[in-house]
Amino acid sequence: MTVLWSRFDSPVGPLLLTADPAGALTSVSVPGQKNGPAVQAGWRFEPAAFRAAEGQLAAYFTGELKEFRLEFSTAGSAFRERVWAALDTLPYGATSTYGEIAARIGASRAAVRAVGGAIGANPLLIVRPCHRVIGADGSLTGYAGGLERKVRLLTLEGVLRPSPAPGVL
Repeated sequence: MTVLWSRFDSPVGPLLLTADPAGALTSVSVPGQKNGPAVQAGWRFEPAAFRAAEGQLAAYFTGELKEFRLEFSTAGSAFRERVWAALDTLPYGATSTYGEIAARIGASRAAVRAVGGAIGANPLLIVRPCHRVIGADGSLTGYAGGLERKVRLLTLEGVLRPSPAPGVL
């Protein structure tokens, strides 16, 4: 299968965008992302296929877009698909915990680790808002794109307050 790809320069660094031949988004990732894709021989650089995604990402980063409306195609186990569907319902500017996601999909409390694994395998960073999932104690745990990016995204959405400039009280 042909994979289409492009890059998008964002405030959290360059994003690698991939899509299937029909143009449905299959991944949004950052360099060095755990289990993130890398451009492969045979992939086709096709920036025009990503105009809608790039426009919506740009609007998100300026605070003008609160909910992505993109066609995407991801494949995972039935469990992962349920977790990812729950992520898709997390509203802009809000957070949820791993335990709350487990409860939302009808999984037992013991499934929290598996929920975390499914969230960590989310191929659509930013677009499918796994950055909105935090620890039960409010800690900013686990983000495949790195905790610094998670902080930046949650700050953009107003969940966290911006840090003052060094030397400013």
